[in-house]
Order: sequence, then structure tokens, then C-alpha cells
Amino acid sequence: MTDQRVGIYIRLSLADGDGKAESDSIGNQRELIHQFLDRHPQLKNAPRTEFVDDGYTGTNTDRPQFQALMKELRTGAINVMVTKDFSRCHRDYTQMGNYLECVFPFLGVRYLSVNDGYDSDDYK
Repeated sequence: MTDQRVGIYIRLSLADGDGKAESDSIGNQRELIHQFLDRHPQLKNAPRTEFVDDGYTGTNTDRPQFQALMKELRTGAINVMVTKDFSRCHRDYTQMGNYLECVFPFLGVRYLSVNDGYDSDDYK
């Protein structure tokens, strides 16, 4: 198995509006993903980098941290991407399918969606 370097992507469209520096959902996504990775035999010891877009829509890719993560994936600095679910990456299912079927495989990226039970390494 190649050296695994994990990019955790966390996104929320609207802030909680309660004046907190970070939305509750962002913290919940972070905890869910880290717990998942801590239990994953291949990824528990892999270095992790977080990319967080709080307050950005998932209907397009005009999100600063999503673009930063894609740059790291393109250069190979990160080769595993993990999200809570598919909609955190992209809310347009046609575009999400393009990432799953074309973009990530072309880049050699392993993609995992925790709540969807998806791991591109297990995809047939």
C-alpha cells in the first residue's frame, strides 16, 4: 500500500448564526471523521490535513478550502480525501458522480464518504 496522506474536507452552507467562531456542524463533522479515521486500520496513523469551508454552498466549487484541497490532490501531496457524506463535497449529484468516476481516479485519489459507507478502494 502506498503512503496514505489524508485530506479531511468539511463544509457547511450556513453558519449557525449564534455568534460562534465555528458552526456546531463543523465541529460535529470533524469529530465524526476523526473518530472514523482513528478506527480505520489503513488510515489511523496517516497524516491528516483539514480543509474547512464554513458558510459556503456545495452547489459549486467556488470554495477557497475546496480549491486548496484540490490543488494538494493534483500535486499528490494528499492522496486520500474524506468527507462526512457526498453532499459535503458537492451537492450536485451529476458533478459528484464526475468526481467519483473521472476526477479522483485520474488523480489517483482514494475518496471516502463516512455516512454513505463509500470507499473508492472497495468500489466495483
